[in-house]
Amino acid sequence: MRKEDKTLLIENLAAQLVQTPNFYVVDTAGLNAERTTKLRRECFTRNIKWMVVKNTLLRKALEKVGNAEAAQLFPILEGPTSVFFTETANLPAKLIKEFGKQYGKPLLKGACLQECAYIGSEHLDALVNIKSREELIGDIVALLQTPARNIISALTSGGAKLAGIADTLAERNS
Repeated sequence: MRKEDKTLLIENLAAQLVQTPNFYVVDTAGLNAERTTKLRRECFTRNIKWMVVKNTLLRKALEKVGNAEAAQLFPILEGPTSVFFTETANLPAKLIKEFGKQYGKPLLKGACLQECAYIGSEHLDALVNIKSREELIGDIVALLQTPARNIISALTSGGAKLAGIADTLAERNS
């Protein structure tokens, strides 16, 4: 590969890393054509961008971006490497887990999500359970609404009790 081509690939990878800072480094070697096609289709369906990369080019792109957490991934950049880029942090982990149970591959090498690095496949279950930004916002909204609901409920039920007491007293006095 010519030096100009490598430089262009590094630039494209660096731009992708800046645009989509959540990514997984996986090993997809050994998947036959049918399974690879099925995995690509699943990635497309879940809005995951899959790129097969050379380790040295990925390392140079990570260095260019200057992400300190991503630098922790350098030791795992050996052997066949693919990168799954995603907007939703836990989708590739779910895909890797589902596909891995069925076919034994892909294997998680590491991930860089929400400015944290995860090295090794033992983190797969934790990555599956990471909540997306939208899920976290929903949880916060639900937590904020609960006290307000309780106050409104207490006020409305208290008002009904007070009205009942007033009616009872009015009947006794009549």
